[in-house]
Amino acid sequence: MDARLNMSNKDIDRLRTIRSVIDRKLTWGEAAEVLDLSERQVGRLCVRVREEGNRGILHRLRGRSSNNHLDGEVLERALSALHDPLWEGFGPTFAREKLGKYHGIELGTETVRKLMVLTHLWEPHRRGGKHRAWRERRRCVGMLVQLDGSTHDWFEGRGPMCVLLIYIDDATSRILYGEFVPVEDTPNLMRTTWTYLQRHGRPVAYYVDKDSIYKVNRQATVEEELRDEQPMTQFTRAMRELGVEVIAANSPQAKGRVERGFGTHQDRLVKELRLRGISDIGSANRYLWEEYIPDHNGRCEVDPVQAGDAHRPLLPSHDLDAILCLKTEREVQNDFTVRFQNRFFQVEKEQPVRIWRKAKITVQQRLDGSIRLMFKGRELNFRQIPGRTLQRGPQRRLEAPVPRIRLRARRHRPVPPRTFAGAISKAPWNPPASYHLQS
Repeated sequence: MDARLNMSNKDIDRLRTIRSVIDRKLTWGEAAEVLDLSERQVGRLCVRVREEGNRGILHRLRGRSSNNHLDGEVLERALSALHDPLWEGFGPTFAREKLGKYHGIELGTETVRKLMVLTHLWEPHRRGGKHRAWRERRRCVGMLVQLDGSTHDWFEGRGPMCVLLIYIDDATSRILYGEFVPVEDTPNLMRTTWTYLQRHGRPVAYYVDKDSIYKVNRQATVEEELRDEQPMTQFTRAMRELGVEVIAANSPQAKGRVERGFGTHQDRLVKELRLRGISDIGSANRYLWEEYIPDHNGRCEVDPVQAGDAHRPLLPSHDLDAILCLKTEREVQNDFTVRFQNRFFQVEKEQPVRIWRKAKITVQQRLDGSIRLMFKGRELNFRQIPGRTLQRGPQRRLEAPVPRIRLRARRHRPVPPRTFAGAISKAPWNPPASYHLQS
């Protein structure tokens, strides 16, 4: 008695067709057209069904292990590594790379993903969102550099919270510069931009978001409208002096190179820092510059459409000390002092340029903490003085109390209204009545 066979509907239809060929109800050509097989394959199936019966219609590999199946011992080693507490939160792609690097286990990303899903180490999810129009990359390096910062617990509680600033090229997806900083503010942004400019030169444009350090989110004042100017942040003002355009993106998806990159860094970089036991900003920056960025660029960088570099060199007139600083306008007081952040500065008498009271000067707060007073492009001589204190004169004290004098209100007599007849009668040209009588 034949054993029970598990056959699909497709196998049953194929068996019926082959039986029709064996019973000479169909030709090989007609059966080949019905089954979408070649005539020679139809002949092979007829021979197998005659010799083996209904089992001959089944594929020979059914019930057998694949020739490419994975060794159970290798899978056990991989699962043991994936359950390591240090590997908590690893994604399939990142876990596959670390399996090959630290354990010599070469598996496919989809294989690792299936293993992690089966062992509840990874939750599959589908991504979806609003439709976005595709934007073409810039043609060569330096035409557009996407700049952004990401505040994240990069040390997973082992160290302080910090921000990763990334400068990524739009044409190649190459990270041109990156640095961990304590906070994302204007001085740190200018300091990292200083390093970028010295390494690569001036790009054509920076692509940023609408954060307050990049864009002033208010309407222009009346004075700015009269000068036909738009309000600018300190960073935008500095880039304009360097001839670099600052473009504000209307959505995070518009600058997806750097935004999607932060998703990768928050996954991979955090775990790399964990594996190396790094918990301070200095060590993290050294690892970032020496290992992580070169490795990331080697995997993710693409070739530009056009060869060449659009970065422009810094000119001799570009004084980065005077450009990458905080500039504030102040007014010279009558005693030739200037007040800035509750500090007082005395403008000296001897100056390289003539200055007067109520003149508008520029206070430069440079990145090293020093202060400069500028007027008409020249640096003024000054010195810091202690805060001014108001000197009150001696108060006069009276020995005896001053008697209170009560004033009586003056009574006004009502003035009778003047009539027209009375006014005529008192006119100088109106003679008295005796004059008429005498005449």
